[in-house]
Amino acid sequence: MSSSDNLDTTLRTLADRYFIEQEWEDYSEDDHEVWGILYRRRMEQLRQNASRLFLDGSDVIGLREDRVPDLVEVNRRLDAITGWNAVAVNGFIPAGDFFTCLAHRRFPTTVIVRTRDQLDYLPEPDIFHDVFGHVPLHADPVFADFLQQFGAVAAQARTEEETTQMARLFWFTVEFGLIQEGGEVKVYGSGLVSSHGDAANALGDDCDRRPFRLDDVLAQPFEIDVFQDVLFVVEDFDQLFDAVREMERRVA
Repeated sequence: MSSSDNLDTTLRTLADRYFIEQEWEDYSEDDHEVWGILYRRRMEQLRQNASRLFLDGSDVIGLREDRVPDLVEVNRRLDAITGWNAVAVNGFIPAGDFFTCLAHRRFPTTVIVRTRDQLDYLPEPDIFHDVFGHVPLHADPVFADFLQQFGAVAAQARTEEETTQMARLFWFTVEFGLIQEGGEVKVYGSGLVSSHGDAANALGDDCDRRPFRLDDVLAQPFEIDVFQDVLFVVEDFDQLFDAVREMERRVA
């Protein structure tokens, strides 16, 4: 069996288990309005404190203020640039299968829209966190390669220590990463992009922002339901790719 046949088989298996249709036409007027509220609130700040790579990616994949993203349209743009696709799922999927999706340039995304009484906090991801927060960076070729490689390496983790290390690398980059741009620290991680409070904390006086060094990241524990008191700043996304290649060497 060729490598392309293996890829097709793996994706078909994942699709059968987890992937669903977005059913974009079923979104209500209120869903689109909630999306618009969230979009406007975050973009007002992100134009000042977000990585240019995120802002450019948001434009490239066609995110709009006036309506919930249609994944068919997003993927038409995204696939042509980096080969990534956002795929709709019902919710969390097992870690191993999630990483396998990443290894095949498929990003599982929930497609529900939070309610108006959950504008400021939602305990589980929704389409705003997953698509607005994550997917724009998938249009950047270096980040796209990093994330695919991360998925391939994380799917190979066998020990509890390796799993913990990969979780920390994901948390402090994909979810809560900071980057140095033009002499300023900017946000790029989805948890910061999609949350005003987390972004304000990350750039404020209460957060210890440290230079990104792989061993420091792997040694740093985190809690998911509190503001982060330690975060890491990369110089560019090449650092991320170098880090995951080093993890590949260690996990192999």
